[in-house]
Amino acid sequence: MRCRPTARQTVLWIIAVLCISTAAAQNIDEWFAYGGDNRAAKYSPLDQINARNVQQLKIAWRWASPDQQLLAAHQDLRAGEFQATPILVAGVLYTSTAMSQVAAIDPVTGKTIWIFDPETWRVKMPTTKGFQHRGVAYWSDGKQGRILIATGDSHLIALDAKTGKKLASFGDNGVVDLRTVGLLRPVSGPPELYGHTSAVVICRDVLIVGSYISDRAFDRFSPPGDVRGFDVRTGKLLWVFHTVPQQGEFGTDTWENESWKYTGAANVWAPISADDQLGYVYLPVSTPTNNFSGTDRPGSGLFGDSLVCLNAKTGQRVWHFQFVHHGLWDYDTPAAPNLVDISVGGRRIKAVAQVTKQGFTYVFDRVTGAPVWPIEERPVPQSSRPGEKSWPTQPFPTKPPAFDLQGVTEDQLIDFTPELRTEALQILKRYKYGPLFTPPDPKLPTIFMPGWLGGANWFGAAVDPETGMLYVPSATAPLAYPLRGGNDNENIAAAGGFLGGPQGLPLFKPPFSRVTAIDLNRGEIAWTVPLGDGPRDHPALKDLHLGPLGTPYARGRPLLTKTLLFVAETDAREPRGPSTLHAFDKKTGHEIWRMPVTNTVMDVPMTYRAGGKQYIVVGCGARTSAHELIAFSLP
Repeated sequence: MRCRPTARQTVLWIIAVLCISTAAAQNIDEWFAYGGDNRAAKYSPLDQINARNVQQLKIAWRWASPDQQLLAAHQDLRAGEFQATPILVAGVLYTSTAMSQVAAIDPVTGKTIWIFDPETWRVKMPTTKGFQHRGVAYWSDGKQGRILIATGDSHLIALDAKTGKKLASFGDNGVVDLRTVGLLRPVSGPPELYGHTSAVVICRDVLIVGSYISDRAFDRFSPPGDVRGFDVRTGKLLWVFHTVPQQGEFGTDTWENESWKYTGAANVWAPISADDQLGYVYLPVSTPTNNFSGTDRPGSGLFGDSLVCLNAKTGQRVWHFQFVHHGLWDYDTPAAPNLVDISVGGRRIKAVAQVTKQGFTYVFDRVTGAPVWPIEERPVPQSSRPGEKSWPTQPFPTKPPAFDLQGVTEDQLIDFTPELRTEALQILKRYKYGPLFTPPDPKLPTIFMPGWLGGANWFGAAVDPETGMLYVPSATAPLAYPLRGGNDNENIAAAGGFLGGPQGLPLFKPPFSRVTAIDLNRGEIAWTVPLGDGPRDHPALKDLHLGPLGTPYARGRPLLTKTLLFVAETDAREPRGPSTLHAFDKKTGHEIWRMPVTNTVMDVPMTYRAGGKQYIVVGCGARTSAHELIAFSLP
C-alpha cells in the first residue's frame, strides 16, 4: 500500500522542483546582467579556475576600446575611465565604453562582432567626471534579443543584439530622450549636469532607469532624481517615481519650508537590483542637492540616502529605509544592494543587504522591509553652521558590525614609532574631528571617516547564495572638508582633499584598505584581511618587518566564484597606475594568488565559460591609459 505524502512533504517537494527549475533556467556559462544577474550577487558557480590552478592564469586576449580611435581623431576630447562590466548572453560578450559606444565581442577570441556609436562624444563632457559608463542590459522575447543602454548624454537606446542596429519599434526610431520624457522638470543647462552612467535593469519587461546628476550643483534648482520605468518592447513611459516627493505624495512632510519644490538630485546613480520573482526593484538613492549643505532643504528629506523598494510594474513604493537623515557627508547609497536568502535563528528570510560609504551593512527582509536585526536611532553631533538644521539622530544597525573604521579619535592615529605618533598628533590639531556623522564645520576643515571615497562604493559587495556570506572590499580613506562659500544658500559647495599623515604616510592606523567577510546568517564578521601590501617599504617602516597594511585609498572590485574570491585592487587617487588582481580563500581570507595587471582596472571583474574554458574579464583604462578589456584563462 502506498503512503500519501504529508502536507509538509508536499511543500518540500514543490520547493525542490521550483529550485531545480530555476537552476535549469539559468545558464551557468553566462553573466546575464551587470552584477551577474539582477540580484547583484557578482557570483558565478563556475569552478574550472580554482585554488589548485589559479597560479596558471594567463592573458587569453585583449580587446581595445573603439574610443581610442575617436580620441585620435578628436584631440579636444578627454578620455575618461573605462568602468564597464561586460555581460555574456547567448554566446556573445556585450559591453559599453566610456563614450557610451556598444560592442559585441567573441568571448573566445576577443574579436569585435559589431560596434554601435551613439555619438555621445559630440557633447564633449557628458558628466562632471568626463566620459564614463558602466554597462548594458539584455532582454529577449524568445525570438529577438536586444541590448539596452542609457547613454552618458541621456538617450535610452534599444539595439538588435545580432546586428547592433537601432530597433525602430522602440521609442523614436530606437531612442528615448531621457532629458525630457517624464521628468518632473525638463533638464536644461550644460551636458555635464545630467547624464546616465550605470547599466539599466529590466524586471518583468519593465526597464528601470536612474540617472547621474552633478549633485554638488551650485543652483538649488538642480535636476530631479526621478526614477522611471519604460516598456522594454516599445520604450513607452510606464511610471515615474519622485525621489523628492511632490505635493500630496508620501514623504512631502519631511521637506520643511516646501523645499521639495526645488531640491534636486537624490538620484540613483548606482546600479539597481531586482527580484524577478517578487517583481520588486531596489533603488539605492543618493544625497539631495547639495552634498555637504542642507541649509536649503531643512528636514530629514525622504527619499534621500535611502533604499527604496518599488513594484516594477507600477512604480509604487512598497517600502523604504533612510540610512542618512538630512545628509551632509556625501554618504550616497553607493552600490546595488545584494539579494540573498539567509537563515537567521532557524527562520528562512528573503533578504537584501545594502553596504554603505559609512561602513555599515544594513540587512532587511526584502519582501516587507523589516530589519533583520534592530536598527537604533542614536544621537549624533550637531552642526554649528548658521542656518544648518542637522538631524539629531542617525540610524545605527546593531548587526552586522561596521566593516571599516568610523569616526576619529587620537587612539586611531598611526603609531608604528613614537616619532610618527607625535607628528600625527600635531597634524590632527589642524582639523575638526569626532565620531561618525560629525557635520562639516564652518571654520575648520572637518575629517570624515570614512570619506566619500571610503567605505563601500559603486562596485559594492559580492554574496555567495549557497552560504549567505557577503564579501565587501572597503577603504578607510579619510578626507578633510572645508566648507566654503557665503551664507546666501545659493553658492555653497565643499572642497574635499586627501588627508596626508606623517612623512607622507596615512594619518591613521592600518589596514588602510581591506576585504571583510560577513556571515549574513549570524550578522557577524567572519574575517578581515588587508587588501594589498601598502607602504610597508616606506623608509620609516621598512626596518619594522611589517605584514601587509592595505593600500591607502585602494578600491577593491569583487568577483565571487564557487571556488574563490577575486578582488581587483586599484588606487582611487590620480594619477592611477597598474592594478593587482588578488584571489582569496573564501572561508579564511588567506591570499592564494596575486597578479599585477599592466593597466588600471576600473570596474568589477566578471566570469563566464565559452568553448569549454572559464574566462575572467576585467575592464581597464583611466584617463590616459589605454581603454581595454583583458581576459584571463588557464593555458
